Amino acid sequence: MDFNLPESAVAVQEGVRAIAAKYDQAYWDRCDAEKRWPEEVWGELVQGGWHSLAVPEEYGGAGQGLLELSVALESLAAGGAGGAASFMYLLTPAFGGLTIMRHGTEEQRREFLPKIVSGEIETCFAITEPDAGSNAINITTQARRDGDHFVVSGQKIWISGVERADFLVLVTRTIPAAEAKPRTAGFTVFLIDVKDAVAQGTLTYQPIPKLGTNTVASSMVFLDGVRVPAERVLGEVDKGFAVMWDILNPERILAAASGVGFGELVLQVACDYARERAPFGKPIGANQAVAFPLAKIKAQVELARLMTYKAAWLWDQGQPCGSEANIAKLTAADAAWQAADRAFQTHGGMAYSLEYPVARMFRDARIAKNIPVAEELVLAHIAQHELGLPKSY
Repeated sequence: MDFNLPESAVAVQEGVRAIAAKYDQAYWDRCDAEKRWPEEVWGELVQGGWHSLAVPEEYGGAGQGLLELSVALESLAAGGAGGAASFMYLLTPAFGGLTIMRHGTEEQRREFLPKIVSGEIETCFAITEPDAGSNAINITTQARRDGDHFVVSGQKIWISGVERADFLVLVTRTIPAAEAKPRTAGFTVFLIDVKDAVAQGTLTYQPIPKLGTNTVASSMVFLDGVRVPAERVLGEVDKGFAVMWDILNPERILAAASGVGFGELVLQVACDYARERAPFGKPIGANQAVAFPLAKIKAQVELARLMTYKAAWLWDQGQPCGSEANIAKLTAADAAWQAADRAFQTHGGMAYSLEYPVARMFRDARIAKNIPVAEELVLAHIAQHELGLPKSY
C-alpha cells in the first residue's frame, strides 16, 4: 500500500497550480458577476493538455487516468478557482472524454477524442428531467428508431454548459420504464450534435436563473424530434445503463475532488483572515472558538481527499467504485460546505460584503450537497449496500 501520489499526478498538481496562481479572487469574482466562462483559464488548460489527461496517447492525450484528472480539478479549485473549477473538468474532460474513451466505438474515438484534446469541440451531459429528478429509472425522454436514425423527444433540466457545447451526451429511454424488464433495461445514450439540432429547430434551451456557480449556465433543454444517426449511439442500444453509471461514478469522484480543493481554498481564506484580524489586540485565530472549528474542517478535508483518491484509483483499475464514489462525494461536499460556513462566521459581518470572496464561496459551496446527487440518496445507498438495511426508496 502506497499513499504517495504517482509522479504523473504530482506533475499535474504542480502544472495546474501554476496556472491557477496567475488568477486572483478578483478574476473569479468578475467571471461570476458577469456570468461568463473563465475563457482565459480554460484556454491555458487546453493549451497545456491539462484537460485531456485521461485521453489515450494514440488520440493525442496524456494517457493517464481519472486519478490525475481528479488531482487536476482539486488543484485548480484549491489554487483559487473554488467551485468554478468543477464544471471545467466535468463537462468536456469527463462527460465527453472519459465516456467516449470507455464506451465509444473505434470510429467514435478517432472522430471525437483528438478534437477534444485540441479544444475544437466541447461537450455536456443530460440525464435529469423535471418529473424524474434523481430517479433516473423514470426518465421519459424517448428515442425511437427511424431507419438509420433515431428520433429523440423529451425534456431535460439543469443541463450545464449546453450553450457552449458542440455535442450533448444524452441519456434516453428506448424502452419505457413500465415495459422494461428489468427496469434498468431500455436505456440508450447518444451523442447529439447540439449546433445542428439548434439550427434544425429541434433542440432549444432556456437558462435557469440561479444562486451560484454562475461561470456556467444551467438550462432547461427541449428536444422535439431531434434526428440522431445510429452511429452516434454510445455503447449498445437498450443497454445504456452501464454507460450511464460509467458517467455518474466519475462525475461523483470529480465532484468530490472539487469539494476537497474548494474546502482547502476556503480554509486558506478563513485562516488568512483569522491571522490578520485583531480587534481585541490579538489575532482572532488565537481564540479556540475560532481555531478549533477550522482545525476540525481541515481533518474532514484530508479524510475526503483520501477517499476521493481511492475511488479514482479503483475506477482506473476497472474495479467497482460505486460506494467509494458516493462516500467521497458525501464527505467532500460536506467538508466544503462546513469550510464555507465557518469562513463566513470567521469573517463576521464582513462576509456579507462583496468586497470579499466569502459570499461567492458560500453560495457555490452549498449546491454540492445536492448535486450531482443529494446527500440523502447517498446515505440511502450506503445504508442499503454497505449496512444491509432495507431499501428505503
